[in-house]
Amino acid sequence: MTTLALIEAAASRLHGHARVTPLLNAPLLDAAAGRRIFVKAECLQLTGSFKFRGGWSAISALPPATRAKGVMAYSSGNHAQGIALAAKRHGIPAVILMPADAPQVKIANTRAYGAEVILYDRATEDRDAIGDRLTAERGLTLIKPFDDPHVIAGQGTTGLEIAEQAAALGIHDAPVLACCGGGGLSAGIALALEARAPGLQVRTAEPADFDDVARSLATGSIQRNAAPTGSICDAILTPQPGALTFPILQRLAGPGLTATDDEALCAMSLAFTHLRIVLEPGGAIALAAAIHRDDLPDTVIVTASGGNVDPETFRTALDRFPD
Repeated sequence: MTTLALIEAAASRLHGHARVTPLLNAPLLDAAAGRRIFVKAECLQLTGSFKFRGGWSAISALPPATRAKGVMAYSSGNHAQGIALAAKRHGIPAVILMPADAPQVKIANTRAYGAEVILYDRATEDRDAIGDRLTAERGLTLIKPFDDPHVIAGQGTTGLEIAEQAAALGIHDAPVLACCGGGGLSAGIALALEARAPGLQVRTAEPADFDDVARSLATGSIQRNAAPTGSICDAILTPQPGALTFPILQRLAGPGLTATDDEALCAMSLAFTHLRIVLEPGGAIALAAAIHRDDLPDTVIVTASGGNVDPETFRTALDRFPD
């Protein structure tokens, strides 16, 4: 079970290894959205996403003898890169199982960080079966992308920073929109805010038609997405909420939000124009919801959770939404 104590311990282990990312605001972005938006720029984190926090937290928590044998991860890209760099800095092997249709920039970067990348066809091959075989053969420890207490704790350090940064700005009552796949980031932030800033409530943001967390929160039971792919928001396309993350979100999160792929592209363009940050579609979905939803208060905080976008997609965003 992830607790505030586990998050604080993760923050201690991350100190000096991860970046404290800024909470950004721009008057022209506020004007475009019709509300004040404060953006937690995790796209500026090491490896270009918040995933480095969870990767370092989980690897650094392993017993030394276990850690030395190496780790494995399943990921379409951001968790892969976070694990790869954390493993490299710990001096241990990392094997990453990635879908063959993951963005090439994420595959290339994961290899560049020193990990062994094994590609699979997510439509025809059983990822878990491949992973089980490799971990057994090589003695690796699987680091799950979201359903791991230490991963959730690492992501929760984002929430500790949000609480402190929001308080410094005089923000004590606002929703915190978190880009959400399996729920590790949103659950970790929710636990941190419960203790440090109870007036800030997490609301998950997902791609339209891949809103398994929103539907799960609405029905009170875990719901699955009908299809594994079909959105440009590849970083947050997961089949269903995690067994560990969903109870946390069920207790602490408000109703889930969604945004379309086009709205994510628009948010990417606005973030670049007004904040000068680069976002990938899945990392922009919370900002997209903040910009395009009418039923939000005058002040919101959003996570910009990742910036590992391929050049073609980024050009599409800027060309389609030039202002």
